[in-house]
Amino acid sequence: MFCYQCEQTAKGEACTKSGVCGKQPDVAVLQDLLVHTLAELSHCAVAGRKVGVVDQAVHAFTLEALFSTLTNVDFDADRFVVLIRRCVELRDALREKVLAAGGRVEFQGGSPLKLETTKEGLVKQGEIASLEARPGADLDVRSLQHTLLFGLKGVAAYAYHALILGHEDQKVYDFIDDALDALLVDNMSMGDWLAMVLKCGEINLRTMELLDLANTGAYGHPVPTVVPLGAKKGKAILVSGHDLKDLEDILVQTEGKGIYVYTHGEMLPAHGYPGLKKYAHFYGHYGTAWQNQQKEFAEFPGAILMTTNCIQRPQEGYKDNIFTAGTVGWPGVRHIAGRDFSQVIERALSLPGFERDRNGASVTVGFARQAILGVADKVIEAVKAGKIRHFFLVAGCDGAKPGRNYYTEFVEKLPRDTVVLTLACGKFRFFDKSLGDIEGIPRLLDVGQCNDAYSAIQVAVALAQAFNVGVNELPLSMILSWYEQKAVAILLTLLYLGIKNMRLGPSLPAFITPNILKVLVEKYDIKPITTPEEDIKAVLG
Repeated sequence: MFCYQCEQTAKGEACTKSGVCGKQPDVAVLQDLLVHTLAELSHCAVAGRKVGVVDQAVHAFTLEALFSTLTNVDFDADRFVVLIRRCVELRDALREKVLAAGGRVEFQGGSPLKLETTKEGLVKQGEIASLEARPGADLDVRSLQHTLLFGLKGVAAYAYHALILGHEDQKVYDFIDDALDALLVDNMSMGDWLAMVLKCGEINLRTMELLDLANTGAYGHPVPTVVPLGAKKGKAILVSGHDLKDLEDILVQTEGKGIYVYTHGEMLPAHGYPGLKKYAHFYGHYGTAWQNQQKEFAEFPGAILMTTNCIQRPQEGYKDNIFTAGTVGWPGVRHIAGRDFSQVIERALSLPGFERDRNGASVTVGFARQAILGVADKVIEAVKAGKIRHFFLVAGCDGAKPGRNYYTEFVEKLPRDTVVLTLACGKFRFFDKSLGDIEGIPRLLDVGQCNDAYSAIQVAVALAQAFNVGVNELPLSMILSWYEQKAVAILLTLLYLGIKNMRLGPSLPAFITPNILKVLVEKYDIKPITTPEEDIKAVLG
């Protein structure tokens, strides 16, 4: 195997024996084979567009399959065998439709990949299609190819969430097809690859807009909401991940059953949506970020549902209590294929639940763009009066790798005339800190999930318009943490928007070569984090 798509990759270089995430070599190479067959499917889709042949089922499958290859999503080799075979079925059927319509479908080497008949044979094929074996001997070109691929995985994840709630855009599908198709060839220049990488950022912006429309259209715009971190006496279900539709279905199906529903990880911001918070048994939040789940899940006295990426190897003590849904999978863990969560509910009813109320602290969520822009006049007045000196967007993924305490210390050491906006699971390093307020404006504003990055971008754009300056001239600095491929997609969006002076950590991507890094530094002044003291001083002077 060869995998270096996440921040925690072995030795900061690549996982070659087994994944730090728990991914086994057979799963890694099957994921690579799936990506290769998806590229061949996209090649047929690109040819089909030229003769008016478009298959929406192909696009929906591409999103789901590409999403399944993200870090911490699907670890089940057997499920990848099914996806690969389904991909080739779709490829061959689409190819026949294109040829029947008078189109041409020409593959490098003359013909598409013919699958082996056994899982072991597919694993061998996957080794040939691995990232390390992909065309492009030039390391800088390969770096851009892989940056594009990992960005595409993030785009696919966001588009998949939007599609579940009925929002899609053919422009997004067309770009994914064009980009995957491009990965089959090796005759593009470095400039062409760089342009396509930035185009990925543009398409991701549109995709995040679709997801924002989907979530707010279904559940309303988030409003500031106090979320308890304690527990209520009674049966319990814990919902982790990002998928709001899964959470809604759990809430509907548990009504009147004496079960309290709790969020975990990135599901925390769901409490701010009016369409979800209306359920009386939707109680509070349990636990912190994804990398702490083995300890936290072992202590949870109810059933657990994983809805999207973030799963770790389940421990034996709670393996019978955990379920997966959607694209998530782990060998031996029960998977909910549809949206009937009766198995999860039955398991919750069979477990003791919380034996007594547990009073605890609370946090406030729901500061998405509508909530922040609703007090924009007050914010602008505080800035002009010198009461707010600077805004910091401290956002991104959390992880287990040493060095991430930087973000806790950074927030704790900020002067009291600064405001912190945050989103994604990186906030669990400081989400329960009491930072106070400035003229009634909380100093810590939780914008939402990583899926809500569009809100943060719109806040920055609105503030820039209000002050009649560019975003780069605002008293705003971005201190970012990354872990997986959705963070890559968001970073590409920020680069597409021309955002400069971002600080990125805890380490830089292993797939970025020194020459590509030099381009990013020269054009965007992107830089690695150093120490909280040095970075605060550099920003505030």
